[in-house]
Amino acid sequence: MESYGSTSLEGLLQKSYTVKIGDYISSGFEIFKKNAGGFIGFTVVLVLINLVLAKINEAASPVGSLISLLISGPLNAGFLIVAFKVLRNRETAFGDFFRGFNNYVPLFLVSLVSGVLIGLGFVLLIIPGIYLAVSYTFALPLVLDKKMNFWDAMEFSRKLISKNWFSFFGFGFVLVLINFAGALLLGLGLLVTIPLSVGAIAAAYADIVGLPASSDF
Repeated sequence: MESYGSTSLEGLLQKSYTVKIGDYISSGFEIFKKNAGGFIGFTVVLVLINLVLAKINEAASPVGSLISLLISGPLNAGFLIVAFKVLRNRETAFGDFFRGFNNYVPLFLVSLVSGVLIGLGFVLLIIPGIYLAVSYTFALPLVLDKKMNFWDAMEFSRKLISKNWFSFFGFGFVLVLINFAGALLLGLGLLVTIPLSVGAIAAAYADIVGLPASSDF
């Protein structure tokens, strides 16, 4: 398998690991607290963008959906970029949330292709879709951190997470419950639970894959 940076991906696949759900969620909350204003502000921006795109869809369907498809990957990566900087104890700026556009093509492709495959998996009796949705958890972080191409990132994420898939499923299920609770609070709780969830995923990635100090962010 190809090596990205100084870390051998083959070596990572040979290691065993434990999914520490409670630790990752606690870390996610700590990451959120260290830049609460930025995370809340960016979440509000994403909500507003989605509302505008919904209006565009009503007026000129399916233009809004096409725009969403084109920008969702790089925008969603913004949470991870800032979370990684917080984990590395680096200063953050609001503009960091939009730095995913500096690496647009692989982030767009990993979002597009994984979304298509997950969607097809749900059509095929649902279970394959659930398997892929969990298995691709690290695909976006790998593109950001290891500068992997979209397919290598998806495949490596799938192979690594499949080693402990049911634990990751439990992790994902807990995050879904947390966001469901956030939605019940008139939706305002999502301003906290969405970035908390991404922070928890960033913490899991740092624990299992590793987060070297030498990086663009």
